[in-house]
Amino acid sequence: MQTSNGPWRITFDTNPDDCNLSCIMCEDHSPYSKTQKTRINAGLPRRRMPIDLIRKIVTQAKPMGLREIIPSTMGEPLLYKQFTEILDICNEHNVKLNLTTNGTFPIKGVNEWAKLIVPVTSDVKISWNGATKLTQEKIMLGSKWDKILNNVKEFIAYRNQYAATHDHYCRVTFQLTFMKQNIHELANIVALAIELGVDRVKGHQLWAHFSEIKKDALYADAENISLWNKALNEALFIAETRCLPNGKKILLENFLPLDINTKAPSKALGKCRFLGQEAWVATDGRFNPCCAPDQERRTLGDFGNLNEVSLDEIWSSKSYTELKLNYLEQTVCQKCNMRD
Repeated sequence: MQTSNGPWRITFDTNPDDCNLSCIMCEDHSPYSKTQKTRINAGLPRRRMPIDLIRKIVTQAKPMGLREIIPSTMGEPLLYKQFTEILDICNEHNVKLNLTTNGTFPIKGVNEWAKLIVPVTSDVKISWNGATKLTQEKIMLGSKWDKILNNVKEFIAYRNQYAATHDHYCRVTFQLTFMKQNIHELANIVALAIELGVDRVKGHQLWAHFSEIKKDALYADAENISLWNKALNEALFIAETRCLPNGKKILLENFLPLDINTKAPSKALGKCRFLGQEAWVATDGRFNPCCAPDQERRTLGDFGNLNEVSLDEIWSSKSYTELKLNYLEQTVCQKCNMRD
């Protein structure tokens, strides 16, 4: 019997140390990041989650109301060696996959991955940060514009073909980081998405992990905020006046004006969208309450390790309950720009 007293979605940090790109804003793989150098110098292996831990947690979580899982959003999940076993777990427990990928579709190629992914996936979020080759390749170091553009076209073509003969539609999303380096192309990114048949463009304001990119944060000063608000209006106009090939309107998520006084999105001072709703599991089994950068979310407390205790025990624990009630006392929560 399924209830709704647990997370409806769980993100697993399957393989955060595996990636074939070096996006400049990435916590682990940016050329400015010390994560990989520190790991190598310490003689530590790459972080890779055992597939049996994923299977165990999904088995526990399904009766609690689990509907969807996300493999690693740090690193490239399609490089996880047991990825097809994740698909099997989804099928076995009737939960959907929600995938974030960098668009390179490594190892198998886009057509083979599409055949495997589309039938079990609710949403495929493809990291996208430019409307031109220059901007995309400058932000997502190692990417090849022509190749990833063709990959998107082929993936959407298969998605459409599958949807036409099955009662299942896999949404495709462009997921981008709002930053000064791509703000001038925001409207054109939306226009490109519409042209390609991408259903949604979802973005987040930059987490400036490194001093080298702090100047790219659009909430950093009044000048950048003005740039954002102007580009935002242009993007909203494109979305309102143009239709997707299927006749529908594209969805824009987190396209919100920034307030010059608070330096925050106009809706970002509301309630947490994650606590009591979603869960994150680190490679070593540690339970995490949200998607904040690892060092910051560790300050929220130690809630337990799912190798040692059950999900239900953590979900109903005193420490997690107290966080849900008092999260606004936490510094990381006070400055979070993802609150609804």
